[in-house]
Amino acid sequence: MRTLLVVGLVLLIIGVGSFFVPVPHRENHSIKVGDTKIGVETQHNEGMPRGVSIVLVVAGAALAIAGARH
Repeated sequence: MRTLLVVGLVLLIIGVGSFFVPVPHRENHSIKVGDTKIGVETQHNEGMPRGVSIVLVVAGAALAIAGARH
């Protein structure tokens, strides 16, 4: 049952980290005419939705507790 403990701890770390670390997202807006490409690349740093982070933390804690009991 150590596998449950390890998976739970990994989920817990990812869940807590997702509250603080933004996820980079890039978009490329361009048009191509013949061999010429004209465009703009934008980058956004968006956080994960809070609901997803909370679910990761709760699931990680539940799995860690279940793995530690056995």
